[in-house]
Amino acid sequence: MEIHTIGYDRKKRWSVTNRPRIDSRRTLVLLFGPSSFLDSAESINELLDDYRESVVMGCSTAGEILGTQIFDESLSAAIVRFDHTDLRMASAPVQSAEGSFVAGQDIARQLKDPRLKGILVLSDGLNVNGSELVRGLNSEVSPSVVVTGGLAGDGDRFRRTWVLQDRTPKPGFVTAVGFYGDRIQIGHGSKGGWDRFGPERRVTKSRGNVLFELDGRPALQLYKEYLGDRASGLPATGLLFPLALRATPDDAKSLVRTILSVSEDDRSLTFAGDIPQGAYAQLMKANFDRLVQGASEAATSTRLAADGDAATLAVAISCVGRRLVLGGRTEEEIEATLDVLPKGTQQIGFYSYGEISPYATGTCDLHNQTMTLTTLSEAA
Repeated sequence: MEIHTIGYDRKKRWSVTNRPRIDSRRTLVLLFGPSSFLDSAESINELLDDYRESVVMGCSTAGEILGTQIFDESLSAAIVRFDHTDLRMASAPVQSAEGSFVAGQDIARQLKDPRLKGILVLSDGLNVNGSELVRGLNSEVSPSVVVTGGLAGDGDRFRRTWVLQDRTPKPGFVTAVGFYGDRIQIGHGSKGGWDRFGPERRVTKSRGNVLFELDGRPALQLYKEYLGDRASGLPATGLLFPLALRATPDDAKSLVRTILSVSEDDRSLTFAGDIPQGAYAQLMKANFDRLVQGASEAATSTRLAADGDAATLAVAISCVGRRLVLGGRTEEEIEATLDVLPKGTQQIGFYSYGEISPYATGTCDLHNQTMTLTTLSEAA
């Protein structure tokens, strides 16, 4: 397995003069960049012209990760040639949240095969209900198949996102790559690090990923009370106060949900994933040290799957809310992941509107406000 990570900057252009000549049907080109590439994708085309046979995936971001650095208005790319692993692409349109389940089913059916070991999925970040997308995937995929990925971002603007569809940046699609064979090793980990505060409240009115009431009170009104002066910055400032969700007060499993948009008309909040009516929700706030520790714990989980001597690619997908909270300390979380992963691991990734990974083991879940890591390597 051969791995190269490279970057692109609008002033300095590509970070290497001669890109690795490893184009093949077992080569994966993975790239992340800003939403502005919807207007002009010349640098993407320049890269992909060298990899006409390769499988290509990518999406827009709220910040690009390359090694231990974070960039904006750049491209982070990994070119990986597998020795023993076959690859297959799948894609499906998703024009609205209502079509998310069917899109997930469609992706899974395109990739289904007895040799399938893992799926990496990238989705439009605004026109999708991530929970329904994941539910569609899980309805068709064996629990033994590792499914990870994330929702595309657009900084803190929430206006437009893209994924690569037919090698071109386009909104309104979900894409995925399947990994096939006995030699592929896929590690995964997803951790948060937020502190809960205030009372746990019951979701008394919701529909899909739209929250109308908590304990009978309008959700937007309640959020505004907690945000105070920051309320005028919604939905972006809502990223600083995600919701922890549990099915019951005694449930040990807790998922985090983050805001995508607000409606003043019906005083509702739209989240990246489902808010089930009857669930229990509690506001969360940042703890800087625990956020960085969460990233380290995610890396510890992924390390268990890797051969210490094998070439390893780490795909880091962290939530835009974490970046907004950590500010100048954001690079600490991606430094923390590489401190734990095997020496020589190469890392790329992006800041997202949602992360996809198993909670611990088994089927995948939609997460928000986590650092989610996927490691790819091959057994000797």
